[in-house]
Amino acid sequence: MNKQVKILCVCGSGTVSSSMVAEKLKEKLGERGFAVSTVEAMPSTVDSELAAGGFSLVACVSPVYQELSIPKVNAVALLTGLGESDVIDECVRILGS
Repeated sequence: MNKQVKILCVCGSGTVSSSMVAEKLKEKLGERGFAVSTVEAMPSTVDSELAAGGFSLVACVSPVYQELSIPKVNAVALLTGLGESDVIDECVRILGS
């Protein structure tokens, strides 16, 4: 049985890069037993998106400077491929197994 998680993916425009990160997280975390749903956003809409609730973590490819009530992960490596497994490992640690 897969563990359900919801991840907020953040990039500058809330579209292209965050969608790429979302797909990568669904794929890689899916391989680790997670059923991932995602919402894409831009930094200026993070607070309003989080207000909807249910998120497990925030994956950022653009800076999110404010303190959040849930963990924040720098997900740039999911775009570059360099250090990708480290980001996935960090997400797994945060989400639990």
